[in-house]
Amino acid sequence: MLKEDFQISQLAIPAVSFLISFLAYTSQYFFQHFEAVPFRKDEVWKINIFALCIWVCYFRASFVDPGRLPLSVKSSVRQKSDQDAAAVRQRWCRRCEAVKPPRAHHCKTCKRCIPKMDHHCPWTSNCVSHFTYPHFMRFLFYAVVGMGYLETCLWERAYVVWKSRDLPSYLGPSTGQLIHLFVLFVVNSLTVFALFILLVRSLWSLIFNTTTIESWEIERHETLVRRARVLGGYLEAPGGKRILIKKQEFPYDIGIWSNVKQGMGGSANILSWLWPFAATPDRNSGWAFEVNDFEDPGVSWPPPDPDRIPLPANPSAEDRSQLLKSYGSAREEVEAFRRRQAEDLHRPRPFSVIQKRKRFHERYNHQQQQQKAGSEDDDQSESQSPYGDQSDEGEESWRNAEGERLRDFGVDEEAEFYDEDDIPLGVLMRQRGRRQ
Repeated sequence: MLKEDFQISQLAIPAVSFLISFLAYTSQYFFQHFEAVPFRKDEVWKINIFALCIWVCYFRASFVDPGRLPLSVKSSVRQKSDQDAAAVRQRWCRRCEAVKPPRAHHCKTCKRCIPKMDHHCPWTSNCVSHFTYPHFMRFLFYAVVGMGYLETCLWERAYVVWKSRDLPSYLGPSTGQLIHLFVLFVVNSLTVFALFILLVRSLWSLIFNTTTIESWEIERHETLVRRARVLGGYLEAPGGKRILIKKQEFPYDIGIWSNVKQGMGGSANILSWLWPFAATPDRNSGWAFEVNDFEDPGVSWPPPDPDRIPLPANPSAEDRSQLLKSYGSAREEVEAFRRRQAEDLHRPRPFSVIQKRKRFHERYNHQQQQQKAGSEDDDQSESQSPYGDQSDEGEESWRNAEGERLRDFGVDEEAEFYDEDDIPLGVLMRQRGRRQ
């Protein structure tokens, strides 16, 4: 009887392991018993060496921890955030309740922010991150090269069978061997084709130092720039605030050599990039990355996105000053907090904590209709809220040219799309208390 918490994703690693075993070892059994083309010694050791490399790299890509924010790094990130708070826009992960470092994303499966997260791979049941990306790339490389070599061996046997197709059946391979050869050939061809496409795409990302999620963010930013260009350079955020949208360059493309070196663990030794037992990147790395000089130092990535702002407005300067003011005693501070808490309970809240805005074209079309019809029915316009309750209908369901949305990469879409908050005031108060 299956457990209630069983998920189909738990079969991914056994399925991939079965596929590797089937192609690597049953093919050798077939070659040994295929009399028309004897199994050569160089084929034996090449296939087994490639299989060993694939096993090692796949194991490490699946079971190496994708990373978590250490306390030492966490404190340094907060200190840097205190120093740059006035110049750099900060992201806050409401799931981890911590500052979200650059290039980190919250994985809905791993339940934490992953450093330089590329995507959560369903076939390794693990995140492809700053720490697992080198192992994942080596796995793709050896899988494509190894299965490519196996493909040549299968082609040679298949060609011999095709040439002898007019001979009597008793002079050729048995029916079982023909079926085995056909299945090996089809499965290996389809697998190597799919992995080759994935390898080429991953190499492209490695050369330009972009993750899959960042490619989505780049395309999203280009869409916002096109929208703003039509609307005078500004887009409207919750609460009626208008945000200037201008073209922003991707900051982490630091040159092909530096990009590849950083992606493959930081080593300049090319041989180590291909060594299956190469060391995992230092656990203290992955939370700060070198940037190019295309943008001002205060510009951060991803660029501002009005639809990712979860609150209609930031607290007023008066409220902020009340929260950050000094008190004569702890009792006075507790009493002031309770007064503010009581006021918050009676304060009207027209918006939920998470602002799931309707899709842009729906809001834009409604705005155009209102402008044409004028303000003849204010009640009707108020009922047409720009916010939606279902995530599948909101702006967070925006898809790139390949039809992908954020959740398709394994990220927690709600935590990731609506992460444009400044650091919460409670954290600012604690940081202020530590500095005093």
